[in-house]
Amino acid sequence: MFRNRIKAAIVLLTLWSTSACLVGREAIRPDLRQPGLLLTASKGQLIARLHDASDPIESFLMNTSLSASVLNPSKGIITEYSAIYGYILFHRPAEFRIVGKAPMFPETILDMVCHENRFQLYLSKKNLLLKGDGNASGNSNNAVENPRPDAFLKSLTIAPPDPGFTILENDTNQTGAVYILLILDRAGNELRLVRSVSFDRYSPTHYRAKTFDSSGSLDGDTKYSRWKTYQGISYPSAIDIQRVRENYEVQIRVLNMKMNPPNVTPDKFVLVQPPGATVRRLN
Repeated sequence: MFRNRIKAAIVLLTLWSTSACLVGREAIRPDLRQPGLLLTASKGQLIARLHDASDPIESFLMNTSLSASVLNPSKGIITEYSAIYGYILFHRPAEFRIVGKAPMFPETILDMVCHENRFQLYLSKKNLLLKGDGNASGNSNNAVENPRPDAFLKSLTIAPPDPGFTILENDTNQTGAVYILLILDRAGNELRLVRSVSFDRYSPTHYRAKTFDSSGSLDGDTKYSRWKTYQGISYPSAIDIQRVRENYEVQIRVLNMKMNPPNVTPDKFVLVQPPGATVRRLN
């Protein structure tokens, strides 16, 4: 009887160890989708996809909800702000306006405009109007004052790159399958990385775009999801923007979108200085 119990125990241990090994082998491959379903594309075809997504958009009017969070690196504290609602206007090549309103109230919380590369940001609670270049650095100690139109423009519309300054990386392994366009620029006699756009090889759309500063450090990281069709044009209804240098993140959720509407005209990108507002100019 005793020997039979020992044999039974050995059998159970053998079965347990065998199944554990099998589980271990499966654990290193969380992505179990069949390799045969992978999409194949060349660098030229991926750039063409960006043209297909970008070129039809001359302007848009987006009704949206916006959520933001700000990181204080010195204290390791993240401050999350309640969602606000409003709209985003865009017109090529670089006219942009975002108006945010408090939920359930008509009061405008912020109004940001970029017109002819001139930037204005009005913060109603402070009655403060910031002015400067559209790509001016956001270096205020108050991170709420740091958003810039240039960061939004690079996230909401992705400019197709020059093929001659673009490299294709195929990052396909056991855990994922991604094509990455590495976009370069010439600085003197050297080339530097300025942008990258990632494509999931199981989906025909791009899902992530990064920008880099002159030292090659990550500057902005934008993720795209929930693609929908608006007036025949495909566009993501969820956009998550992370600005590394300015220490803030913005989540954009599209509630309604009108592509190329006739009422997005130049006068919509004029911000009149509110009475009594304090004006601060940015270098």
